[in-house]
Amino acid sequence: MVHEWIAVRGARVHNLRNIDVDIPRDRLVVITGLSGSGKSSLAFDAIYAEGQRRYVESLSAYARQFLEQMEKPDVDSIDGLSPAISIEQKTTAANPRSTVGTVTEIADYLRLLFANIGVPHCPNCDREISSQSLEQIMDMVLLYPPDERINVLAPIVRGRKGEFRKELAAIRAKGFTRARIDGQFVALEEEIKLDRRRNHTIEVLVDRLVIREGVERRLADSLQLALSLADDIVVINTLNGGDRLFSRRLACPDCGISVPEMTPRAFSFNSPHGACPACQGLGAVYDFDPARVVPDDSLSLADGAVRPWADGDEELLAEMLAGLSATFGIDPNVPFGRLPKKHRDLILHGAPGRRSTAARRAAGDPFGADFEGLLPNLRRRFEEGSWAEQEGLEPFRSLQVCAACDGERLRPESRAVRVKGRRLAEYTTIPISRALPLFESIELTAREELIAGRVLKEIRDRLKFLVDVGVGYLTLARSAATLSGGEGQRIRLATQIGSQLTGVLYVLDEPSIGLHQRDNRRLLATLGRLRNLGNTVLVVEHDEETIRTADYVVDLGPGAGEHGGRVMFQGPPQQLMAAPGESLTGRYLRGELRIEPPAVRRRPGAAKLVVRDARANNLKGIDVAFPLGLLIAVAGVSGSGKSTLVNEILYRALARRLYRAADEPGAHGGIEGVELIDKVIQIDQSPIGRTPRSNPSTYTGLFTQLRELFAMLPESRARGYKPGRFSFNVKGGRCEACQGDGVTAIEMHFLPDVYVTCEECKGRRYNRETLEIRYRGRSIADMLDLTVDQALPLLESFPAMASRLRTMQDVGLGYITLGQSATTLSGGEAQRVKLARELARRSTGRTLYILDEPTTGLHFADVHKLLDVLGKLVDQGNTVIVIEHNLDVIKAADWIIELGPDGGEQGGQLIGEGPPEAIAAIADSPTGQFLVDLLGEASGASAS
Repeated sequence: MVHEWIAVRGARVHNLRNIDVDIPRDRLVVITGLSGSGKSSLAFDAIYAEGQRRYVESLSAYARQFLEQMEKPDVDSIDGLSPAISIEQKTTAANPRSTVGTVTEIADYLRLLFANIGVPHCPNCDREISSQSLEQIMDMVLLYPPDERINVLAPIVRGRKGEFRKELAAIRAKGFTRARIDGQFVALEEEIKLDRRRNHTIEVLVDRLVIREGVERRLADSLQLALSLADDIVVINTLNGGDRLFSRRLACPDCGISVPEMTPRAFSFNSPHGACPACQGLGAVYDFDPARVVPDDSLSLADGAVRPWADGDEELLAEMLAGLSATFGIDPNVPFGRLPKKHRDLILHGAPGRRSTAARRAAGDPFGADFEGLLPNLRRRFEEGSWAEQEGLEPFRSLQVCAACDGERLRPESRAVRVKGRRLAEYTTIPISRALPLFESIELTAREELIAGRVLKEIRDRLKFLVDVGVGYLTLARSAATLSGGEGQRIRLATQIGSQLTGVLYVLDEPSIGLHQRDNRRLLATLGRLRNLGNTVLVVEHDEETIRTADYVVDLGPGAGEHGGRVMFQGPPQQLMAAPGESLTGRYLRGELRIEPPAVRRRPGAAKLVVRDARANNLKGIDVAFPLGLLIAVAGVSGSGKSTLVNEILYRALARRLYRAADEPGAHGGIEGVELIDKVIQIDQSPIGRTPRSNPSTYTGLFTQLRELFAMLPESRARGYKPGRFSFNVKGGRCEACQGDGVTAIEMHFLPDVYVTCEECKGRRYNRETLEIRYRGRSIADMLDLTVDQALPLLESFPAMASRLRTMQDVGLGYITLGQSATTLSGGEAQRVKLARELARRSTGRTLYILDEPTTGLHFADVHKLLDVLGKLVDQGNTVIVIEHNLDVIKAADWIIELGPDGGEQGGQLIGEGPPEAIAAIADSPTGQFLVDLLGEASGASAS
């Protein structure tokens, strides 16, 4: 049994009820059940955690000293366990340097490809370049002005770590007396100590010359000696002109620009050897944004179009406008947006060929022909100003695409290299689905095949895996921080397939999130491929098609929280669907329970929000109307532009109009009907807090009322305790050993911090005196340990608290504890906590709610509850917009807006809008094809 099954015995992690589970090895196994029933506890906190712990135990004693705090899961035994790898949703890097290319390691292979078979071009004139001879280098040096003093330097070390004692000793032995080390000239007879952990550049001073007649012979000898010392590279240094690098390998004959040797690090934006010097490889810089400096171009200069001038000296402003008008003919009374482009550019960027600020002041003409320009002026004031001035100017700055590299992140020499006529950015900035055919069409010569054949094959394979998991619409240059949880997970899944490991246990958390039903089958085929390599694939999932396709299903239930944690079924999915039983999942799969579309759909009225000419990212200049007072589902395949339309354009534009938010909306022509709503609320899946201090009760405001209740108790009043005494965030009532965290952080070298229970308070967070105050036999710590379902009967007589608890029950969170750490909540749970907070507030009836995939982590029964809650919001007169792939939500919506027909460049078009029946009637609609069957089943069921 050990070799054929993973046998879990006596699992009691979190809410698991001492369960026994047998999971077949080398199979695709789905763990399903209600939200909070213990799926993640079994898959991640028991099976994966034990796999990790056993791996750590196999390490050396030195390595284990950093990891000894890892606790054994509360399980009697787990047999047949393989090395475990988890692919979760939460671990997408927020590092701005991390991209799809770096996460999948395709960027590393591209660097190898370009370094080995790339053809360098001049970054100045774009001409293909080759090596220079000694005579050509001499001719270039002799073009320096007469009497120019030059140093001939041989760079024997360039940007490498080490102490380089042998190298320094060797050049001393050859008779050299001086060198330039890290930019400073030093005498070699002195003792030179270099930090071995830092990069160093060592250039030997071969000769000092003055350019004049008769120096040719000496120059040739010096250049020859420097080239032989420094592997065919020489640097000519002048006092005023700086350094110029020459190479017997690569240089442009026209411009004289020499290109350093092409190594893989020259194509990495994470290395100083490849990164753009202006933005350090980020592709963007913080700079003054013309859209923020002139937020309303319908105003004239005289009426305050330029926001930074609005609070300035009025006399100075009048003098400046008069000077601009007299010199350039700019009318200060014409709206800024209607000024000619040359006048707008002149105001923003200044007059060409202008003198310095000091020279303008000396000439007494600061606003005339030498006008500095608005943006240069603001940059100068920001750089030279005090902290307070910089703080005042900060609102006018935003993240702008780097002008030096145009967002490509690399230095000019690296950007100019081509493989088969294309630069690196031309491969990384197009959708992966288009990049794959390009790489497949590359034909290599026999020599290139020998050098780069395997590299090219690896790139093709990994791109194909990305297309197979449904992210072909992404680009390799896409920042990893902008990916959704589901996208990040599927990218790492493709990376694991590329690694070709066998005998591994993979644990995945809802890989179908964010995936259209059309692309789901490709994902399932990918999971099947991972299994066929000889791996066990364990998937926590609610998707019906995934459950039906699995080799084996473990269903947990029957409820959530303390009502869950039991095995309702384990076996092949065919048995789950055939055998009647208590399994809620089985009842939905058999059709005994179903989410029915509404009997009567709400009809759109005259009131609507209209987005005009939406063209951000891949949107094709579309006009989209959102009827108010309805439940609206925005559907479409992955990458079709749904999030761009709703989150980047609609939400940001409304937030800017209603709340003066700073985030720039995506490109669009305008929004009509804004006056018809008074609030816009976005409820996303970002964490409700990033520390163990944050929890559902603090986020919803329940904790404040709970502390006030405890402060009103007779014992508290006798002791003089105020509400602050019952806060674990301030001194007084909290445990000072852990400062109210309940856990202490153990700092781990090379690894994230590990949190262990505080020995002083045993995780209770409070000191002994505070815990002596009790309400109905429970301390404040006991109250925080209660689930929502348990707390409601105790607090029923307090309407404000009872209302908040009921809304949490309504969104399906009755199983979570009031004090559960925010860091342990899933993305779907965090989103529903936010939804509960909004539901508890008084509704104006004119609020627009925006939710991005709220069904994440929800079982069929939980989706049913969620639809009821959203229906209540709409019944109050509000509008709910849901970006969703879940067909049960889409068929229950009043109105559908579908984008497509595909992802990336092939998307961004409006496929159709109307009730689900209308979308189902569109032949080319990817969503409509699935709705036809669903709506047919529903009508058949209601007829029977």
